[in-house]
Amino acid sequence: MTGTSERVQPDTRDDYAYVLELPTRWNDNDVYGHINNAVYYEYFDTVVNRWLIDNDLLTIGVSETIGLVVETACGYFAPLTFPEPITAGLRASKVGSSSVRYEIGLFGTGDKAAARGHFVHVYVDEKTRRPVKISDRMKETLREITR
Repeated sequence: MTGTSERVQPDTRDDYAYVLELPTRWNDNDVYGHINNAVYYEYFDTVVNRWLIDNDLLTIGVSETIGLVVETACGYFAPLTFPEPITAGLRASKVGSSSVRYEIGLFGTGDKAAARGHFVHVYVDEKTRRPVKISDRMKETLREITR
């Protein structure tokens, strides 16, 4: 690691292939008057799983293959607050044999992301929890949001 580091710049809405409108809730705000950082991870989880469900890649309680989060992170650029609506942008940045790195941008009313994060899902057998290869159908569907 070098002694200098550049701050990552926020993405724009156009950097994401899939978007989902998310309402904010009164209890999302913390005592500092903005949405608490932990809630951002709930938004990440919601947009990823909603995309999977909408594309028939996950049926809760039925699917034999599920994604387990093994890594997550978030960078914050600007505060979001209730009752501001949020747009979550989603893209896949890396697809492996049994894992996917999903990247999420959270947007308020502006065009620049207020936050950007990622989830890495490892896809496993629902019963054994052992990694399984991502299906060809899932890989094909992921191509639609890969950037």
